[in-house]
Amino acid sequence: MEPEDQVIRYAEHDGASIAWAAVGDGPPLVIGGWWSSHLELDWRNARFRRFTSALARHRTVIRYDRPGTGVSDRGGIPARTLDEELATLEALVDEAAPGRISLFGASSGGGVASLYAARHPDRVERLVLYGSYARGVDLAPPAARDAMLSVIDQHWGLGSRVLADLFLPDATVDERAEFVEFQRRSASREVALASLRAVYDFDSTGHLGEVLAPTLVLHRRNDRAIPFALGKDVARRIRNARFVALEGDDHFPWRGDADAVVRETLGFLGVPVDAASAPRPAAEARLTDREREVLRLVARGRTDAEIAAQLVLSTHTVHRHIANIRTKLDVPSRTAAAAWALRNEVI
Repeated sequence: MEPEDQVIRYAEHDGASIAWAAVGDGPPLVIGGWWSSHLELDWRNARFRRFTSALARHRTVIRYDRPGTGVSDRGGIPARTLDEELATLEALVDEAAPGRISLFGASSGGGVASLYAARHPDRVERLVLYGSYARGVDLAPPAARDAMLSVIDQHWGLGSRVLADLFLPDATVDERAEFVEFQRRSASREVALASLRAVYDFDSTGHLGEVLAPTLVLHRRNDRAIPFALGKDVARRIRNARFVALEGDDHFPWRGDADAVVRETLGFLGVPVDAASAPRPAAEARLTDREREVLRLVARGRTDAEIAAQLVLSTHTVHRHIANIRTKLDVPSRTAAAAWALRNEVI
């Protein structure tokens, strides 16, 4: 799927517009509740689009921006409580998917997804929680939470950089810079501050035991943003929940081993294993001619400076090409990109 494949629509709730988009075919899978999202910018992210598209081969994936964020009504007020968050999700589901649905609640979105499942057992087929937690106060000690809120309040630019370091521990300089810009375009300082404060205040312990839908809880062992123990705690609180530990330290499901998240999710939703593990399109076909040139030189052990001199480019441009190559090949490092080139005889 390409950026132009997405069509954004709007639902009305409490005088504000909620932006939402649906892609794919099959029964509806609703994803949302991120404290920071932007339907347009997310869809331009190659990793995010690939992850969503893999789910959309078997499900109609519905995403939305909360009021005050992304392309939803920027004058809207972000939810301060889980009940307010639930009202937004209820309005979205009534508009976009009036029948039975499955829910994918990731990170802070796990609270509202599980609350919807508890309050509307007749509407929810299955619930998937990824990188989730039961109580926001468990995310960090009080002093650390206060410090994070303070830096966002006093300097959103600096705050967005601190959050980029937390959410993207192994990203390149360019990827971090892109995420900083994404956050600042997704929400104003005031909305970001209110949203993160709500994330810390959310408490799902009162309703997790009431969830009746079959539930899958996924969590990466070394998640830097949401500790692994908090995911196990969520699974313990939901009756008969299945817990699956995934390898890696990336918090966002579309980074790192995104295929494992897709495979576990689709398998739990009833997609046959062979279909859920369908091979991705040939990665080399997505590289530009210039990126192939750069990759060949990387595989031959050339430095950025040597590649820049040979191709008459700036070292910054070479660095950007390598970052794009890593994203398209979905590999974690320059060395891994070189190994991919050798395996696939690109050199």
